[in-house]
Amino acid sequence: MKYIDPHIHMVSRTTDDYQRMAQAGCVAVTEPAFWAGFDRSSAQGFYDYFRQLTEYEPRRAAQFGIQHFTWLCINPKEADDPGFAREVVSLIPDFLNSAGQLCGGNVLGIGEIGLNKNTKNELIILEEQIALAEKYNQLVLVHTPHLEDKLKGTQLIMDALSASNIDPGRILIDHVEEHTVGAVLDRGFWAGMTLYPDTKVTPQRATDIIEVYGSERIWMNSAGDWGCSDPLAVPKARLEMKRRGHAISTIDKVTFDNPQTFLSQSANFRLATEA
Repeated sequence: MKYIDPHIHMVSRTTDDYQRMAQAGCVAVTEPAFWAGFDRSSAQGFYDYFRQLTEYEPRRAAQFGIQHFTWLCINPKEADDPGFAREVVSLIPDFLNSAGQLCGGNVLGIGEIGLNKNTKNELIILEEQIALAEKYNQLVLVHTPHLEDKLKGTQLIMDALSASNIDPGRILIDHVEEHTVGAVLDRGFWAGMTLYPDTKVTPQRATDIIEVYGSERIWMNSAGDWGCSDPLAVPKARLEMKRRGHAISTIDKVTFDNPQTFLSQSANFRLATEA
């Protein structure tokens, strides 16, 4: 068995989590830039964080045969001050070369961008980061709000994305649930189901969603971070699908093949097994 966890925040995890994930069959992770558990006070703090994602984490993962990829942005939780946010966004091209490929070699695109409280300022910075992705021809990974305004926030995000010239097939909208997944798929985007115990979906609910909406343009991830979360959520969801009698080909599709298909649109995503 092999799988990809396409959204996990390994900076918040211990090294033995990498070891356990490798033992469970994980061959690659992708780590979006996100909140550090507190609001950072300077753009330099983000620059150091981006270096951590592009330099240190790939080496830590490689100890256990896991390939580490990342995404860069200012996350929506810290994007409500446009002046500060623009300072951070201005750093991202430093990690790009003239061809639009990221110099560190492990960055796949811009993410996780989106909305937190659906404020006007968050939306402005979202639109500017979408424009950055369009300028450099990058994939986009989207965060949708956690709370009761998830549906409204998801609709606002999709409208902003649709106003750009980015192909919806190059955009993954994450943290979908039962009331948002249909709209995301209907508009041509990819959908990510986050297996997070309290605020997102469980392996059981994710399997329900697959049984209703099918296995096209959809994946599962753990989003393991500082909170109560499980870096082994994806293999546990595989077991739930197997328990319900799903074919191994379908299980592999949503936990390996689909992430590989989407992520391979970036020239920086190549698995060692493909070499």
